[in-house]
Amino acid sequence: IVGVLKKQGQSLVNIFDFDNAAITSYQYFTSIYQADNSRPSILIQGKEGVSTKALQDELTGVVRQIRRLSPSTEDNFSLNDISSFADSTESLFTNINIGGWVIAGFSLLVGGFGVANIMFVTVRERTSQIGLKKAIGAKRRTILTEFLLESAFLCIIGGLVGLAFVWILTKILSTILPFPIFIAPNIIFLALSLCIVLGVLSGIIPASIAAKMDPVVAIRTK
Repeated sequence: IVGVLKKQGQSLVNIFDFDNAAITSYQYFTSIYQADNSRPSILIQGKEGVSTKALQDELTGVVRQIRRLSPSTEDNFSLNDISSFADSTESLFTNINIGGWVIAGFSLLVGGFGVANIMFVTVRERTSQIGLKKAIGAKRRTILTEFLLESAFLCIIGGLVGLAFVWILTKILSTILPFPIFIAPNIIFLALSLCIVLGVLSGIIPASIAAKMDPVVAIRTK
């Protein structure tokens, strides 16, 4: 053993599971394993700058020589270029990502309006409290910050509930599919960051209204 491969994991596009594989020379493999009746597959990657066509031509010649095929004999092997599969898979996942972002965008928009409505109702119900706070010396910035934090907190709670639901879903899918599914830490960080931004944007108008209230008028409001 001269080294250990870095763990790669499994995915829909990762056809070969290298986490449970060993790489050795073909000569050593045939010396310990009777490959006469088997149909082995060899994965080959060309050096940087080598075209796929040139690599296929060279491989064809090498394999024909190993199998001792005459020039008039047809190939009794096949060379498959997985780059076309990778391109189609990449295109599929690109479309899925675009669709996911569109759905997420509409969800954020609807959620933002919902949080904004909640904050408008909160400001109206606490008008007299806001007036009392301003009367005893609370500054506009303090009132503004209070409602912005409350709005952001509501969005974070919603985001955590959503992440918990997705986590449960990944656990269920991992028991069904032949490969594990998990939520990457950067996705969690991105989701919570978007929740904070959404909370601030949704609460900025209600918070500004609360901060600009006249304390005398606000105290008299029932």
